[in-house]
Amino acid sequence: MKIFVAGSTGVIGRSLLPKLVREGHEVIGMTHSPEQKQVIQALGAKAIVADAFDREGILAAVGEVRPDVVIHQLTSLSNWSSADNARIRMEGTRNLVDAAQKAGVHKMIAQSIAWAYEPGDHPATEEVPLDIQSSSPRKTTIDGIVALEGAVAEIPNHVILRYGTLYGPDTWYDRKGAMADKIRKRELPATDGITSFLHVEDAANAALLALNWPTGTLNIVDDEPAPGTEWVPVYADALQAPVPEIQLGSSGWERGASNAKARKEYGWEPVFPTWRLGFAQALS
Repeated sequence: MKIFVAGSTGVIGRSLLPKLVREGHEVIGMTHSPEQKQVIQALGAKAIVADAFDREGILAAVGEVRPDVVIHQLTSLSNWSSADNARIRMEGTRNLVDAAQKAGVHKMIAQSIAWAYEPGDHPATEEVPLDIQSSSPRKTTIDGIVALEGAVAEIPNHVILRYGTLYGPDTWYDRKGAMADKIRKRELPATDGITSFLHVEDAANAALLALNWPTGTLNIVDDEPAPGTEWVPVYADALQAPVPEIQLGSSGWERGASNAKARKEYGWEPVFPTWRLGFAQALS
């Protein structure tokens, strides 16, 4: 298949491109930066320069390629700005979906998040509503997710992957990442809030497998949602960092997510079924 990957130089994109190439697909990676073209080409894909916010540019790029599938991995995370990330989810997704529809794209696979559900006492399944009643600043993120998923669903054949909190190479949780820095400075307390993690390799694998999955929305998370009182000390220990401060309490939406649907109905199996294994390997 001919596959157009938007967000191809992000942490998932850089892992995904070579996987797609090895499967024999013709892969075109999009970047807004001409300097990143060589990165895409080194991963075995063709490179195309286009800005997600440039509507005419995106329409032209997708129209030129006329792919069978568009994989949407666009994010804006470098400045820790939820507003920037929400904007790319809203405007960038709208432009990408419109371009896909105009070019007759058969399928779209898109990155979403698994911590956008409304508050509850148990890990959220896909049937739980999104947290549309949330207040700021969380509402900025939720509004972006609602817009992204709604736009992608306009493509009849689509798969929305609600990823857990990413860790692994080049993520915030990498040894050189921002969260590791916070741990070393004892700026990340261990709370009761529950997180569902996902290794970046499992995120890329899910996007690859989704080429053959039916339309649906899936939580792509590991098997062990865990409170910060469990995972933060383990993470700190793996980094040989100081013991974190314990700060009891959590927000209602910090509930984690269930991967039962992806496992049972789609046959997805994470290579790293628990963050315990993943942290040990990623940070060794």
